Amino acid sequence: MAQKSLARQVVVVTGASSGIGLATARMAAARGARVVLVARSTEALDRIAAGIVREGGEAIAVAADVGYRAEVEEVAARTLVAFGGFDTWVNNAGLTIYGRLEDVDQEDHERLLRTNFWGTVNGSLVAVAHLRKHGGTLINVGSVASDLAFPLQGMYSASKHAVKGFTDALRMELRHDDAPVAVTLVKPTSIDTPLPRRARNYMDREPMLPPPVYRPEEVAEAILFAAEHPRRDIVVGGAGKLFTAGKEFAPGAYDHLAGSIVAMQKRPGSPRRPEGALHAPQADDTGHVRGDQPGYVMRRSAYTRASLHPVAATSAAIGLGFAAATLLRPRRGHRS
Repeated sequence: MAQKSLARQVVVVTGASSGIGLATARMAAARGARVVLVARSTEALDRIAAGIVREGGEAIAVAADVGYRAEVEEVAARTLVAFGGFDTWVNNAGLTIYGRLEDVDQEDHERLLRTNFWGTVNGSLVAVAHLRKHGGTLINVGSVASDLAFPLQGMYSASKHAVKGFTDALRMELRHDDAPVAVTLVKPTSIDTPLPRRARNYMDREPMLPPPVYRPEEVAEAILFAAEHPRRDIVVGGAGKLFTAGKEFAPGAYDHLAGSIVAMQKRPGSPRRPEGALHAPQADDTGHVRGDQPGYVMRRSAYTRASLHPVAATSAAIGLGFAAATLLRPRRGHRS
């Protein structure tokens, strides 16, 4: 399905106050899209929108808790008034909890599912009601945890599994109706965002992401690519694809990695703010694209870039093969 160029689109981004959402919104605006910023913090969104406008872009801020359908419908209504509609809707809002499943309060479990799962459901259904009439793209941000489970982030993994199941079913129903709506599920690996700092933390240590870790801009690139060139699924980070393939091949062996995965999610130091931003936004977490992940953060994912541009990747591989053959070919006058 061919879509408009990004410079002619209106793009709605939830979870736009930090991390992947903020990187996506800023990048979309820089490429000419009109952007609708959605998150819970009015002050943070107003500040971000003002920054985009100063840079010559167009953006409006709509504060909303995506876990509540009425607030998401208000986002769509405000977008219709401001821009006449939208072409791409990105469901990115999400939070996590670090802790053993049996130790986490029921209220915290339910709040996470309200944001991660019901926020995606609400955003998708509200967006599709509009996109059915005019066409466009729905992009849901899942995770490598849509295919894998992580101890200490059990409910997060469950929510991302649910997002994948919902997204796949919605895509099938839209295709059955021949609706002009493309649906993409983006599945990032560990990304250096403020997510661990914003997490509800039940551990006695400060949380971190299991390596390897990639930049948020790599996910934003994948999201904006899908806005113009729809794909069914996009995995960001070759490591995520490798782990998923390994788990499918030997699920029992993956289960035995539990101890290592637990260790990789803890960093030295006591918890800085155990309550996190699960139930309410925290001012010092907004406005930041990057987190403070210790260790090396990978700038690019060669696997993801190749999956988005398979023809170019194949041509490059052929070219490298030809160059290698030329270099290895015996020269005239020399014995092989």
